[in-house]
Amino acid sequence: MDPREFPTKGNLMLAKNSLMLARQGYDLMDKKRNILLKELMGLIDEAKDIQEEIDATFTKAYACLQRANIEHGISKVQELAFTVPIEDSLKMQTRSIMGTEIPHIKYDAKQNDLTYSFSITHESVDIAREAFREVKELTIKLAEVENSAYRLAANIKKTQKRANALKNITIPMYTNLVHTISNALEEKEREEFTRLKVIKRMKM
Repeated sequence: MDPREFPTKGNLMLAKNSLMLARQGYDLMDKKRNILLKELMGLIDEAKDIQEEIDATFTKAYACLQRANIEHGISKVQELAFTVPIEDSLKMQTRSIMGTEIPHIKYDAKQNDLTYSFSITHESVDIAREAFREVKELTIKLAEVENSAYRLAANIKKTQKRANALKNITIPMYTNLVHTISNALEEKEREEFTRLKVIKRMKM
């Protein structure tokens, strides 16, 4: 028999304290899960909106690129494309939501400075360039949102498992332990009371 299950007042106090802590832990896990779920639902809606915007912007960008190719020729547009520097300014920071590290991506907008002269291009190149710049910004934002949603979902799953363990295992175990020890102590008290009554009668 586990020494913690012996029917003593000390063990009863320990069991009651453990039961109280388990219930508080479950309440906290439940609140955490609800907060994370609310955040996740918001991110899912945001990701859906961004994806729709990306689809529309991509369609517009490729239409603009096609027009630029027609006006300048594919080789000239490729030549202009090679002047655009590789994006290497992305920096990832994080913020915490209930213990979940959520990414926040920052990048240097100066990377979008013109790398060609207006005098050698038509307006179609500028429109295509701006459309693809929007695509880049939206893609960065979508990556941030989807990564955040993935991390939140993983934490929600972990929190749910802990909450279930507290609700279905720990709390019932300590509830039963408190009940068992309380009953045993009450039985002991009744036996002691009966014993004292018998002794008192014998003395009379």
